[in-house]
Amino acid sequence: MADLPDGVLMQRAATGLAVAISDLLGRVYAARVLLLIGPGDNGGDALWAGAMLARRGAAVEALLLSSKMHLAGLEALRAAGGRTVVVADAHQPDVVVDGIFGIGGRPGLREEAEAALTAFAGAPVVAVDVPSGVDVDTGRLDGAHVQADLTVTLGTHKVAHLVDPAAQACGVVHLVDIGLDLPQAPVEALQPVDVAALLPVPGAFEHKYTRGVVGVRAGSQTYPGAAVLCTSGAVSGLAGMVRYLGSAADAVRARHPEIVFSDGRVQAWVVGSGADADAEEALAEALADRVPTVVDADALVHVEKGVRDVVLTPHAGELARMLGVEREEVEADQLGFARRAAVEYDAVVLLKGRRTLVARPDGRVRVTTSGVPWLAVAGAGDVLSGVIGSLLAAGLDPWDAASVGSWVHGAAAALASGGGPVTASAVADAVPQVVRSLLG
Repeated sequence: MADLPDGVLMQRAATGLAVAISDLLGRVYAARVLLLIGPGDNGGDALWAGAMLARRGAAVEALLLSSKMHLAGLEALRAAGGRTVVVADAHQPDVVVDGIFGIGGRPGLREEAEAALTAFAGAPVVAVDVPSGVDVDTGRLDGAHVQADLTVTLGTHKVAHLVDPAAQACGVVHLVDIGLDLPQAPVEALQPVDVAALLPVPGAFEHKYTRGVVGVRAGSQTYPGAAVLCTSGAVSGLAGMVRYLGSAADAVRARHPEIVFSDGRVQAWVVGSGADADAEEALAEALADRVPTVVDADALVHVEKGVRDVVLTPHAGELARMLGVEREEVEADQLGFARRAAVEYDAVVLLKGRRTLVARPDGRVRVTTSGVPWLAVAGAGDVLSGVIGSLLAAGLDPWDAASVGSWVHGAAAALASGGGPVTASAVADAVPQVVRSLLG
């Protein structure tokens, strides 16, 4: 990057931004574009992109929200036929471009920025890099912020693009590669190629025991279906064999005759889904085997801090109880509380949500972006626990098993949904097809 002439990165960013805006509009000539310009490089990117659009026939207006702005970009816009305006003189735009703040901006918006956004409500909003006003590094929303329809991010995704609630303010996120040299990110989102590389694939001479045996202690007289769904995730083919121990054996046997219903050696346990009053004893018996264990649902209230090789899978309410805080606090700072729980419990913590987070004690986090809203259905978490357990049994470490399992689970939901409602059973049934597509 040091060898690049001044302004090259901004020109790359502005070009990618201009292309994205024109794609959103479907045309450029005679389109009305309003730029909201604050201090800093994001405002510069917006001004240069506006100049490019103006040269192609767009009517580009810039509303200056700071006494400081990128002067070269402003000169380029004016030279291309764009103009600066105040709110009262601006035309109703076809698109609003948010160049108010960048990644260095503080959360929240000033009154003049809020007023400008309100004045042109109804027009689609394109955010430059991140929606102004969000907390870029934590995913929190503290105060007023831009609600974008499209966010054109430059160089790499930021935490706010991946982690809720800020991710919900981004709309569709479009990445423009501007040629940055990037270090390893503390928050990342696995892509299909990453998942494919991590999936355990059996060799030519493997058998059911070498591929791993996963034990399931789930379900109860009250919730036998949880045992069925958990074993459905576990029996999806990622491990060599599934053992079931619990009080819902008849229901499980009727659905999965291939499952073994006797005690014996396992390489991993899944405990807690629908276990009700059986959860405490089931967890103690599983942990006594000293193998990696997925702890879900009813078993979470009994897990002690510092137990090794466990994956904890709470939703926001369960994590709030584990940490002694309110659910609303967890939902407002999902990344912060997932990391806190991973440190306090010295464990991998999978916080379920629209964007599931998988945190480990050293602070690294993976975000699952493969799910669909239809996945918010009873029993889906039971299936997820079974999938993760099978990956643990097949040899993945807790962090990889949790993050790969979450991605596959989300992709299976998207496949089974087809854009409409989906059941937890259908998600489990779709797992083999997702794995085939990844490895094909």
